[in-house]
Amino acid sequence: MGQLNAGIVPVTAFQQNCTILFDMDDRQAVVVDPGGDIDKVLAALKDNAINAGAIWITHGHIDHAGGAMELKEALGIEIIGPHEADRPLLANLEKQAKHYGITDPVRNCVPDRFLSEGDTVSFGQHAFEVLHCPGHAPGHVVYYNRAAKFAHVGDVLFRGSVGRTDLPGGDHAALIASIKDKLLPLGDDIGFICGHGPGGRFGEERRSNPFLI
Repeated sequence: MGQLNAGIVPVTAFQQNCTILFDMDDRQAVVVDPGGDIDKVLAALKDNAINAGAIWITHGHIDHAGGAMELKEALGIEIIGPHEADRPLLANLEKQAKHYGITDPVRNCVPDRFLSEGDTVSFGQHAFEVLHCPGHAPGHVVYYNRAAKFAHVGDVLFRGSVGRTDLPGGDHAALIASIKDKLLPLGDDIGFICGHGPGGRFGEERRSNPFLI
């Protein structure tokens, strides 16, 4: 099995961490949360000779899914995730764009496959367990690679903070439960990439994140 690696392409005015997870040996990959600026994402793939085989979505907010349909058509690949509870958000991305005054092209997203707790997704030899972690969004999922001790947590958890819950479908109690009941028990040594800003390790968040103490 080749080494699992990650590259981040910050996209849109939200500076969302569109993440390319790829295998160092065979250059196979998936793109997680292409929120926009798809030209930048395509350039990153081309410049590094990486072949993306799918798009994985953590949740249905515009900064994470706004460019998914454009990337799907550009590469001819499937959109996988999030949980079906985010179907209404994905069906209203164009309305989200108007709300935020976004003028770049945004299209409502129709995934090829929704995900549920306990599902597994993979590319090459890299398998990820799917954790349904509502709170920031009803259908938010986390992708966890047990072998690499790595998780892509989207907007559930940040370094020193947690996802906002004042948007439609947000639930602060559910968010904290998702973190404490599903993420932190995976172990202090689990490294994570989040949807915005720098990542970290679960142990440091367990010990010092003011929202979790």
